[in-house]
Amino acid sequence: MSVFKELLKNVRNIGIMAHIDAGKTTTTERILFYTGRVHKMGEVHDGSTTMDWMEQEKERGITITSAATTCYWNNHRINIIDTPGHVDFTAEVERSLRVLDGAIAIFCGVGGVEPQSETVWRQADKYFIPRIAFVNKMDRAGADFFNVLTMVKERLKVKPVPVNLPIGSGEVFTGIIDLINFKSVIYDSNALGQKYYIGDVPDDLKDIAEEYRKNLLEEVANFDDVLFAKYLSGDVIEPEEIIKAIRVGTLQNEIVPVLCGSAFKNKGVQPLLDAVLNFLPSPIDILSVQGVNLKGTAIQRKASPEEPASALIFKIMTDPHVGRLSFIRVYSGVIKKGSLIFNSSIEKKERVGRLLLLHANKREDREELAAGEIGALVGLKHSFTGHTLCDSKNPIILESMDFPEPVISITVEPKSKADSDNLAISLEKLAYEDPTFRISQDEETGQIIISGMGELHLEILVDRLQREFRIRAHVGKPQVSYRETVESEATGEGRFDRQTGSKTQYAVVRLTVAPDGTAEHGVVIQNDIPKMSIPKEFLPAIERGVQNSVKSGVVAGYPLHKIRVRLIDGEYRESDSTVMAFEVAASMALEDALYKADPAILEPIMALEVSVPDAYLGDVISDLNARRSNIISMDKRNDINIVDAMIPLRESFGYATDLRSLSQGRAVFTMRFSSYEYCDKKIQREIIEKARGFIPKFLQN
Repeated sequence: MSVFKELLKNVRNIGIMAHIDAGKTTTTERILFYTGRVHKMGEVHDGSTTMDWMEQEKERGITITSAATTCYWNNHRINIIDTPGHVDFTAEVERSLRVLDGAIAIFCGVGGVEPQSETVWRQADKYFIPRIAFVNKMDRAGADFFNVLTMVKERLKVKPVPVNLPIGSGEVFTGIIDLINFKSVIYDSNALGQKYYIGDVPDDLKDIAEEYRKNLLEEVANFDDVLFAKYLSGDVIEPEEIIKAIRVGTLQNEIVPVLCGSAFKNKGVQPLLDAVLNFLPSPIDILSVQGVNLKGTAIQRKASPEEPASALIFKIMTDPHVGRLSFIRVYSGVIKKGSLIFNSSIEKKERVGRLLLLHANKREDREELAAGEIGALVGLKHSFTGHTLCDSKNPIILESMDFPEPVISITVEPKSKADSDNLAISLEKLAYEDPTFRISQDEETGQIIISGMGELHLEILVDRLQREFRIRAHVGKPQVSYRETVESEATGEGRFDRQTGSKTQYAVVRLTVAPDGTAEHGVVIQNDIPKMSIPKEFLPAIERGVQNSVKSGVVAGYPLHKIRVRLIDGEYRESDSTVMAFEVAASMALEDALYKADPAILEPIMALEVSVPDAYLGDVISDLNARRSNIISMDKRNDINIVDAMIPLRESFGYATDLRSLSQGRAVFTMRFSSYEYCDKKIQREIIEKARGFIPKFLQN
């Protein structure tokens, strides 16, 4: 046990997260090179990186799918997941962070804390993940390390603690000042970052370095009594004591150590690796994993091979050579090749065919995976993302993951009968992989509709259908996934009294519907039916009837959203009432209430940030106003204007092309889903007429 604990102490499970184009993949590539995992550094701009292995990633120069790898540094094993930065692939970040122990947050030295940086930071907050920050691209003109520190403090509401400072910036960025050892590290530009010189802090930077070292000691002294006493008495403080105190503060999420460098120019990456070992947690530093047994009682598992096995599936991937890969994080016990494993989420046993360690799209066979390891299983048939695998004699269900609902759809029509047969299978495989991808069918036209998180998300999925699965299909224009709600409160009654054969079916349900802004994930059902009105065995049927009906509203058939349904009363007959009758009556009651409660349509609103030079600002603002945007704020960073706005999703289609034309390619933007809001009445009528072919009488006033 102690030997295993010693080994596990030298393991780090980390993610690399950031806004798009902050340098995540380049940094990972340098880490792999310096740790000896690869012998030639790949570059994003020429499509030669190890981690961006998909054809679509190489062509676009972005990360689409999170890729896992393992490397070694100073006798420590580091399992790394490189996550996407584009908001359309935010689910990849979510599920990666769910199984990681620590993370490196990368910020651009020029852009600082950008919109997606805030999104991924909040995702890491959700799982209480300790982080270190790396201010990258210090070699770029306009890079400002101290401005990024201010942005981190103000925007992310955390305490950044620099552990090194840049020596110069832009073209004159030559190295860093190590504040822990109070030494300079100057890199040889011709040696791929492998050759550097450690010396004294330059005289012109001594004052600022001493100031920041003093700040560092003041911040971390709170986490170590011995260091605190030494600091007060003015005694010499050893680097090891500072590292120990920083580690305690980082693991408690009280501080964020900040480093700087330029991954592209091979500067500052080795200190970043040292910081991963020194400050981020090992599996044994993390609290025991929490879960419930099959009866719902809370239980936990320690990171030990002697505990019963437990693991979480965080990703499914279809591989052309080995079939379905199930990516797992093992939290306790050992999972062996060829063994039977119990899926407690669906209460089924599965056979483990092969166990693999992953290095991007390359694999290494293993006989077993133990607590603290991240790997993949081959051979699971019924298991999906979010499912728990465990010992059948000691079952545990671990907390799963929540994913956002899709906001945009397109139609896909196969060109031939052969394509039609293959399309269904291919779409099913893609849906296994991606929990934010949905497939449905238009009941009237029979067309297949696929839904996702944004235009790029759907573009990639269609591209994969055509390339990987060789499907020939006609693709429709993007369509918005609207929602329906109500603007007032109303009561509805559903009365089901039918003769079916020789038996009468009878049930009455009364309920109210009202708008509810707190019901962010759709519909809240509140059961206030008096105990004496309806026997308790019928109550689940009533709730089920409501749940089945909220998937389609009365206005245009879109799912209901931001509504509270309160079940208030009902009637039954002992001889005639049935479960089915109450289910139907509940559905009828909801429909009746919705017609009376001023139904309305909600449209998805996107949070947009545009970075635009002065010369094109007027044209960009005019275009945003024409798109019904609400401009929230305008800010200035160096010579670039930052425009924050809220824009309806339907108005954002084609924005990338239009913005490029307006600014001669010099403006850039990021966009993420914000919320569902009421549609303009005129647009509501357009949407309803398109969905139903006419405007219903109850909406014609």
